[in-house]
Amino acid sequence: MRIVRALSLAVACLTAGQLQPAFGQTACAPAPTKLGVSRTVVIDTQAGPRFGFQYKDASFLADGEVVLTFDDGPSRAYTKPILDALADHCTKATFFMVGRMALADPQMVKNVAEQGHTVGTHTWSHANLHQIGPAAAEVEVEMGISAVRSALGRPITPFFRFPYLRDTQGALRHLAGRHVAAFSIDVDSKDYMTTSASAVVGRVLGGLATSRKGIILLHDIHASTARAMLTLLAELKARGYKVVHLRPKAEVQTVAEYDAQVLQHTERRRVASDRPLAKRALTWPATVLTQSQAEQAPARPPARPRQEDNWISNIFRW
Repeated sequence: MRIVRALSLAVACLTAGQLQPAFGQTACAPAPTKLGVSRTVVIDTQAGPRFGFQYKDASFLADGEVVLTFDDGPSRAYTKPILDALADHCTKATFFMVGRMALADPQMVKNVAEQGHTVGTHTWSHANLHQIGPAAAEVEVEMGISAVRSALGRPITPFFRFPYLRDTQGALRHLAGRHVAAFSIDVDSKDYMTTSASAVVGRVLGGLATSRKGIILLHDIHASTARAMLTLLAELKARGYKVVHLRPKAEVQTVAEYDAQVLQHTERRRVASDRPLAKRALTWPATVLTQSQAEQAPARPPARPRQEDNWISNIFRW
């Protein structure tokens, strides 16, 4: 069965345009120091293909080829300098966006797409789908798709990555039924573990020294990643690696039920932002007290049950 699946995936990539010229290359002047894009792979997601080390299915990459991917954004403070670095090297990436992060900054979602990068999804709230059950997992997947599509203002790519890379058989079947490809990784930057840009670069290059090719995982929500990008891209170029850009054969269609729920959340966020006393972060709320306020603040009430215990409140929490 694995052999048959691998062959079908290989045929899908090849017949869908694996050898097409690189997307967006004309936007950059040729230069020997630019990483650029070697070629574009057009992925046919009709059968719900899966890529990366977890799945051992057909790879569309040759030796020395890499795919740049970014998870968890957009986060303007870090996504923008990452986009600048990619533009400086005339290269392209795939961004797996969290739904509520996309709604918090739709213009940044548009900026990513306008610069020729591919926009995929990474659930609604970055929930671990392995822990919340099939019904909740479907909501996370579909709300994420509807939210990112709403932020972008047009249909998006049927590319998905599981938070924490924790898939489930039920979620994989759901994605296949929706004609969405699941992307794992081959090289982990572990940028979430460090504030050091050089450590990020070192981990990526170290991983590639072993694998010689692969899908690279980065996150556009960390300062270490943003600071590392120009050096990393220059090192990839110096070491002879070539970037492959991913594009879909078709776009994913949203589900009306989840579009409506995203619209409701967007409207509630708009109403809250219109209130003079409702100024707050749109994604990760926090309250900062002065020293005198802290001393006068009442004791905290007893801790409530963890929100993870109630997946409905967790999913729809801002």
